[in-house]
Amino acid sequence: MVSTILIVDDEPAGRQTLESILEGQGYQLEMAENGQEALEKASQLLPDVILLDVMMPVMDGFEVCKRIRNDPALAEIPIIMLTALDDRQSFLKGLESGADDYITKPYDRHELRARLLGITRLNRYRKLLDDRTNVETAHMQLLSAYDATIEGWSRALDLRDKETEGHTQRVTILTEKLARLAGMSNDELINIRRGSLLHDIGKLGVPDSILHKPDKLTDEEWVIMRKHPQYAYEMIQPIEYLRPAWDIPYCHHEKWDGSGYPRGLKGEEIPLSARIFAMIDVWDAVTSDRPYRPAWDNQKALEYIREQKGKHFDPHVVELFYTMMDDRS
Repeated sequence: MVSTILIVDDEPAGRQTLESILEGQGYQLEMAENGQEALEKASQLLPDVILLDVMMPVMDGFEVCKRIRNDPALAEIPIIMLTALDDRQSFLKGLESGADDYITKPYDRHELRARLLGITRLNRYRKLLDDRTNVETAHMQLLSAYDATIEGWSRALDLRDKETEGHTQRVTILTEKLARLAGMSNDELINIRRGSLLHDIGKLGVPDSILHKPDKLTDEEWVIMRKHPQYAYEMIQPIEYLRPAWDIPYCHHEKWDGSGYPRGLKGEEIPLSARIFAMIDVWDAVTSDRPYRPAWDNQKALEYIREQKGKHFDPHVVELFYTMMDDRS
């Protein structure tokens, strides 16, 4: 099944750039040069995805997105907004206009392809759902597509930060294992996996100038960086399917002694899944190489975890973690 991609950009160079990135990826590419043409072609073609530039004359991308969402025949078409604007207000405005994703220029071709692959896969399963009479089977396939999309998002997030490449997959595996040891149910484990994969999705709202800064962040920049759990909440809250998984993206920087952020939760006010993930997140960070320091060995990392028991980490979770590490040795 070939997916049709409608590229909307008033600049020929912008259309050519996207065409060069997506050539050979198995898509049928269609072009529109302005907002009005985009609406007309969307109605004619019913594309699988629309790649929509924001800064266009007469009718900008936000307005085009709103009109598509208000048209019952077009409202289900996924839209990825593309823009040079790199600020939270524009990011949130895009989501409020109905965009499914938001990518800033210049594009990382691998990130763009990863996000587009996730959305087109999801759209294909939606079409299959319409054609099937077995609702239960179709529902399970749709859930699989959603989870595949989440996997795609997590890979795209890792691509944004070469420093932590592979981090998301590692922490997801260990968090699931520790949560199972803590006695969490299969349904809870599903949402823990989703939350772990999306734990840093809020960083999409953090400007690249801060996220990729090679030097230490200023106090003002840290204020912005520490807002990423709140951004995650704002992104996930409208998506009913993901609401049971928001504890980890929203709360994984809270600390047992109440000194964390964004809400300063303390002790068991912090959801158990977030308490488990927080420790795994720190473990992976200190045992991985960084440009500014080599990885710690396991003994040093274990001593640090023990030192932070009752401060950063839930004491019971620390003991479970030690049990898990003993089982691995």
